[in-house]
Amino acid sequence: MLAHPHERFSSAIALTPKIVHDYALAVGDTNPVHHDPDFAATTRYGRLIASGAHTAALLFALTASHFSSKGSVVGLEFWVGYRRPIFADETIQLEWLVRKVTPNAKLGGHVVELRGRIRGMDGKTAMGATGRVLVTERL
Repeated sequence: MLAHPHERFSSAIALTPKIVHDYALAVGDTNPVHHDPDFAATTRYGRLIASGAHTAALLFALTASHFSSKGSVVGLEFWVGYRRPIFADETIQLEWLVRKVTPNAKLGGHVVELRGRIRGMDGKTAMGATGRVLVTERL
């Protein structure tokens, strides 16, 4: 089996204002809270923050990297909830827990149910997530 219940995997990512700026521009997010430090300083956040799409993409990418090292993976669905901003100058911890693995003959693999989160440097959860991926021997 390519995934096991209670399996955990994680990664640390060091964000920088340049990384946050470049990602936001690459996806067409022109919100100045991701680009303009002077503007961001006047907001409730007090400084630049990463976009929600950016942080979610990092968490989703961790599933792809983890499971593709064992076989093949296809994302089926993900849900996220934002609890606090992720700042453009912090190191974040991405974490996933495998909750359930169900064989699926029709899809030719196992459907893996996940619960994940991103923790900030303060150790608090900034984003929570659940998801389902298909893990197979090959695509």
